Amino acid sequence: MKVGFTTLGTPDWDLDEIICRAAEYGFDGVDFRGIGEEIDITVLEAFIADLERTAGQIRNAGLLAGVSTSLKICDASRITENMAEAERTISVAKALGMGVVRVFGGGNSSEHSKTSFAEVGGETMSSVLQLEGASDLQWVLETHDEWISSMDCKLVLDRVEDDNFGILWDIGHTSRVGDEAPRKSWERIGERVKHLHVKDAVYDITHKDAMADGWRYVPPGAGQLPLADAIRLVLGKGYDGWVIFEHEKRWHRDLPEPEVALPGFMDWIRPFLN
Repeated sequence: MKVGFTTLGTPDWDLDEIICRAAEYGFDGVDFRGIGEEIDITVLEAFIADLERTAGQIRNAGLLAGVSTSLKICDASRITENMAEAERTISVAKALGMGVVRVFGGGNSSEHSKTSFAEVGGETMSSVLQLEGASDLQWVLETHDEWISSMDCKLVLDRVEDDNFGILWDIGHTSRVGDEAPRKSWERIGERVKHLHVKDAVYDITHKDAMADGWRYVPPGAGQLPLADAIRLVLGKGYDGWVIFEHEKRWHRDLPEPEVALPGFMDWIRPFLN
C-alpha cells in the first residue's frame, strides 16, 4: 500500500514546498487538488508548458502524483466541460506517474432518479475512456455528494465494466454520511476499489468548528470513524493501491496546519504498513 496526501491540505504551499515536504515527511506521492487559488492544476503553467520539468521534479524527489478533477460524470449539463477537462487531464496525469484520476458523480436526485443519472455517468465515462491516452490511466469515482451509498455507486460501475474505471472509496463519507459499515461497503464495491481517501471526525454539535451535520474533523485515529477497521479490511483483501490523507484545510481553515497534520498522519498510518 502506498501513501499520499491531497493538496486540499496545503492551500498555502507552492509547488516546490508541496514536493519538498512530501518527500521530507516520508510520503510516496501527492494527489493534486489545486495549488494556491487555482483548484484545477491542468490550467497552471507548471502543468502545461513546464509539465516535463514539474514531472521530473516530482520523480527526482522519489514521488508519484495523481490528479483530482472536478468532472461530474453523471451530470448531462456538464458534458462539454467534462470532456474538455478530461482531455486536459490525460497528458498531465500520465506525466505525473501515479496514473490515477478522480472524478465526481454529481447530479441532483431531486430532479431525476439515480438510475437515470447512472446512465449518464456510464455514457460519459465510456466517452472519456475512448479519448487518446485515457486507457493508460485509472479513473475513479469518489464516494461523494449524491454517490456516497455503495449501492448507488454500483449503479454506475455496472454500466462501465472497463477495468480502467473503478471506485475511490472515501471511508469517512460512507461511514459518517452513508452510515455504512466498512465491510458492507466492501461487499458491494470492493472488487472495484482502486483508491482510498482517509479522514476522521467526531460528532460534537456544540463545538464551534462543527459542520452543519454536527461533525468536525480531527486527526486520523482521534475520531469516531472506523478507519482502522477499514484499513485492516482492505489489507486483508490484498489491496495494494493508494491511501490518501484528505486533510481539508482548504475548506476548513480552522484545521491544524499541514506541518502538523501531515507528519501526524504518517505516525498513524505507519503501523499498518509494517
